[in-house]
Amino acid sequence: MEKLFEQFVKLLKETDTGFFRYIYSDINWESRMIGITGPRGVGKTTLVLQHIKMNLNVSETLYVTTEDFYFSDNKLIDLADTFVKRNGKFLFIDEIHKYKDWARELKLIYDYHPELNVVFTGSSVLDIKKGASDLSRRAVMYHMQGLSFREYLQLFHQVTFRVCSLEEILSHKAELPEIKHPLPLFEDYLKRGYYPFSLEENFDLKLQQIVTHTLETDIPMYAGMNVSTGRKLKHLLAIIAKSVPFKPNMTSIASALLSSRNNIADYCLFIEEAGLIIQLRDATGGIRSLGKVDKIYLDNTNLIYSLTSSNSNSGNIRETFFLNQLRLKYDVVVSPVADFRIGDYTFEVGGKKKGLKQIQGLDNAFIVKDSIESGYLNTIPLWQFGLTY
Repeated sequence: MEKLFEQFVKLLKETDTGFFRYIYSDINWESRMIGITGPRGVGKTTLVLQHIKMNLNVSETLYVTTEDFYFSDNKLIDLADTFVKRNGKFLFIDEIHKYKDWARELKLIYDYHPELNVVFTGSSVLDIKKGASDLSRRAVMYHMQGLSFREYLQLFHQVTFRVCSLEEILSHKAELPEIKHPLPLFEDYLKRGYYPFSLEENFDLKLQQIVTHTLETDIPMYAGMNVSTGRKLKHLLAIIAKSVPFKPNMTSIASALLSSRNNIADYCLFIEEAGLIIQLRDATGGIRSLGKVDKIYLDNTNLIYSLTSSNSNSGNIRETFFLNQLRLKYDVVVSPVADFRIGDYTFEVGGKKKGLKQIQGLDNAFIVKDSIESGYLNTIPLWQFGLTY
């Protein structure tokens, strides 16, 4: 246990507290058990280490990752028991999904040690969701996604700006006075601004490693897949990447993958929950999650540039950015007459020369244009939708 503590203290010293993700202030850190999920690389580990560094007594705190060799011979519940006996009060467990029977042991830790606060993080969202159902009366769950354009400006360029509501953006109250020309920065964000680790070297290589690990390890581990099925997931993502926005035809996909048609929807759900694609649904029954899938996009624009290289389609990039940034706070569904609908609002996303023809005669309809700095009437700059979180 002493070695775990040494490693924790070393990590803590290296943790920077100059920038905090959007979700930091949303978390009720007083809860006895907190779960934080999100795709690999969005900053979950940094988030919990920042909280420890800023708010907790290190002598009463321990951070561990289940990837440590310690857990090949030791149980979480035994660690928690020993830690509490040493006056431990705050236990942080990273990559919880790598630990077998984690949900059962967390339940026992919660029940046996009411004086202990536990925070756990996981990248395998599907496995965490499955386990969280067992912890529903105990754990408070939060989901974290990558950087917004607003956060990118703060982290990469030290430009701080408030969060804007959708209504403020649509009424032209979201200008950035500190930045005279936002478009060059926006173009950089689309290519490398969604993941905090893009500040480091070899960003593209690291992103591709995350994709590979997610498809070949995380999802197969959760779903009990063999190696050949993991390869089919990679093939499926490649098909989607080349065709996005992708109109799913399950029969043709099944044929290409030499797989059962009934499996394809499950594969897409696994990849979506792992943070690599977004499935845009219709508003069937008024509930987005139950609607029929109309289009499939890659999860964010950084993935487009990484997976499709020179074949990136500008229209797809625009739509992906819009959907990615707004899905966090709003239910985005397909529009029967334009690209997207959010509540009573209709949006058609296009380039600088996009006309109003698509939305003529519609109430609460807007043209979202790329490559313009400022909006007018019902025309809104695309980049401003990156200020919503």
